[in-house]
Amino acid sequence: MSALIRPVALDSADLTAVAAIMEHYVEHTVATFNEIPPTVDDWVQRHADIAARGLPFLVAETAGGVVGFAYVTPWRPQSAYRHTVENSVYLDPAATGRGVGTALLAELVDRASAAGCRQMIAVIADTGHPASAALHRRLGFTDAGRLRAVGHKHGRWIDTQFMQRDLVTG
Repeated sequence: MSALIRPVALDSADLTAVAAIMEHYVEHTVATFNEIPPTVDDWVQRHADIAARGLPFLVAETAGGVVGFAYVTPWRPQSAYRHTVENSVYLDPAATGRGVGTALLAELVDRASAAGCRQMIAVIADTGHPASAALHRRLGFTDAGRLRAVGHKHGRWIDTQFMQRDLVTG
């Protein structure tokens, strides 16, 4: 599946699609620890926060529709972490396994690096399915640790796996 990767547009179509994709993951999976789906208005605010920091928020589009999104946010609020970001990548379930996630994450890495970020962290809910970790490994992320039973959703305790990637050298 060939996808156009582009910055998210601050319009109802892009952010409505983003909200719908995330709603699926909130309601049916443990891939996110959110328990209430963010609204379109929540996404407008998140977009504004990300844009104000000069960080990327991207969508993948095929056949005129958004089938995935990815963005980075600051890793921690303390100023010493200002060059480290955490990524988020979500795909419409019908778009998984077709290279869209790889294209999104590769572009996100490039744009975060261009924005002056030095490290990217992935916090992956251990769902028992290796797709997210495999995606990150393909793009140069390495294991950085695990927190056991730190999330509780849909009646089960969930670990988180940390992965990390250098964005620039030197």
